[in-house]
Amino acid sequence: MSKKSHINIARRGLLLVLSSPSGAGKTTLSRKLLEADASISMSISVTTRAQRPGEEDGRDYHFITKETFAQLRDAGELLEYAEVFGNFYGTPRKPVEQALQAGKDVLFDIDWQGTQQLAQVMEDDLVRVFILPPSSEMLRERLINRQQDSMSVVAKRMAEASSEISHWAEYEYVIINDDLTTASQAITAILTAERLKRKRRTGLTAFVRELLSGL
Repeated sequence: MSKKSHINIARRGLLLVLSSPSGAGKTTLSRKLLEADASISMSISVTTRAQRPGEEDGRDYHFITKETFAQLRDAGELLEYAEVFGNFYGTPRKPVEQALQAGKDVLFDIDWQGTQQLAQVMEDDLVRVFILPPSSEMLRERLINRQQDSMSVVAKRMAEASSEISHWAEYEYVIINDDLTTASQAITAILTAERLKRKRRTGLTAFVRELLSGL
């Protein structure tokens, strides 16, 4: 009787993007994935905005000056970047590329504009998932129940949701988040399948060659 052993074939990591309108559950789904899977980590952006109470530099963001941001951008050291309410945000290139080469996956919580920028530089590594709410009524209810925003801000977020959702067809996978557990399982299934793609399994050629040599 042969002894079973786990065969670990080297692979290149991937970039998993989760996009959704505010209130569709993207943040909760991201948190659940990070807690359940040690092989994926959250991309930490750089930002020029001020550090808020409770935030930790290097955990929530890398807080930098506008001058430093401009230097990184002009040197091509940012995979994607955007200006939001006068502050700049961006994804550092180096840690992402290091993670991919080490076979680690990186999770991105970005909108369709950031996703388009990522696709321009790392299309082959990108896995795009769009999270939809089950209905507009449910989205409005979730935004209100969060008790984070005034009704005027909720109305603004609902208007922004229309623009965000209009880009759903740019994503390979679309999940309707009507049940958190089911949606979470769907993301795990997507990640499992994408990790098994032949193009990412860099050690597969050597494994098959060795396998054939013994036949």
